[in-house]
Amino acid sequence: MVATIAGCSVSCKLSLDDLQAVCRRERLHCKQLGVNKHNIDDYEVEYLCDYKKFKEQEFYLVKWKGYPESSNTWEPRKNLKCRKLMTQFHEDMERELRRQKRRTTCPKRLDKDVAWTLVQKAKLRMRLQCWEADLNKTRNHPGRIFVLNEVDLDGPPRDFTYITNYKVGEGIVLNEMAVGCECKDCFSDPVGGCCPGASLHRLAYTDKGQVRVRAGEPIYECNARCSCGPDCSNRLVQKGIQFDLCIFKTGNGRGWGVRALQHIKKNTFVMEYVGEIITSDEAEKRGHLYDRQGATYLFDLDYVEDVYTVDAANHGNISHFVNHSCNPNLQVYNVFIDNLDERLPRIALFSTRSIRAGEELTFDYKMQIDPVDAESTRMDSNFSLAGLPSSPKKRIRVECKCGSDTCRKYLF
Repeated sequence: MVATIAGCSVSCKLSLDDLQAVCRRERLHCKQLGVNKHNIDDYEVEYLCDYKKFKEQEFYLVKWKGYPESSNTWEPRKNLKCRKLMTQFHEDMERELRRQKRRTTCPKRLDKDVAWTLVQKAKLRMRLQCWEADLNKTRNHPGRIFVLNEVDLDGPPRDFTYITNYKVGEGIVLNEMAVGCECKDCFSDPVGGCCPGASLHRLAYTDKGQVRVRAGEPIYECNARCSCGPDCSNRLVQKGIQFDLCIFKTGNGRGWGVRALQHIKKNTFVMEYVGEIITSDEAEKRGHLYDRQGATYLFDLDYVEDVYTVDAANHGNISHFVNHSCNPNLQVYNVFIDNLDERLPRIALFSTRSIRAGEELTFDYKMQIDPVDAESTRMDSNFSLAGLPSSPKKRIRVECKCGSDTCRKYLF
């Protein structure tokens, strides 16, 4: 909210909800905030803290929005109109009682440790909702991002900034190099093979927007200098994530993961791997630190030579949270759009098979595929001849927890 006094605008750090709560607490009417004599006694439940049953009547300890915890009050169920919060409270309670191997039927009174855990879960959920809102404010794509943790009390990752495009590291200068096509219809009537033809390659997508080139072959999309419009069939990766995705906490020690919330067809673009572009020398230095942390966020951009690396440890998008699998459902492709510098491809993840709603998204951190045809012979020799980013840098032996039937037991 912004307060204006004599032409001077001052930003208020309180939200509208918090300001309304202040008005109600101080018994003030405010036309701008919609607080008047008819609703001044309306209070909003922030979360439920405890539960008890007395003479067959249920009571809940309520934390009121905008008020300190010292103002919490016990309220009978009939007085509360927060059905969603109540349902969530009982789900959390049953889950915690089950975890402690106690009876899951509602007890007459909750033990202090159970009530404490439920309060922490409620506070965590609020923090995750704030993070979720921030992620969706930052995103520049149609697909929404959801966040869920039903496993422990871990909140949003520290020292992580969500970005939507490459962040250029210190000492690196990106000069956009692109040549636009003159096609009116890039799919039906490509002039000179369209943008891929200029680099002696073919169109990568079908008329249904599915990738048709083999992994290892580069993808050249139309760019800002092209004559075609935004609806061109050769513009896929640049349109961003099209599906709703959920960042969730895994229950088997793999940290955060990402699951699809909608059905994704085979060979469909899902997301980019985004991070900070650094030199390979800088990547070596950071790699030693990440080794000690057990982290794997470094991607070599070694399509033609190993000069640059993408570091998604502290700056990245939702791909930062995608886990490894020895039997993955995503495959990496090198994509060129507004920059044709072969040392700086964009890293796109496409589905290798049909992915059902609710299924976790994964890719192989140690991709191994057969060499492709002669078009892809200028590839980095330290990762077969595939022309794929050697994802991620490998130094220590890390146990694999993917759980697939074809698990190699170790990531590296």
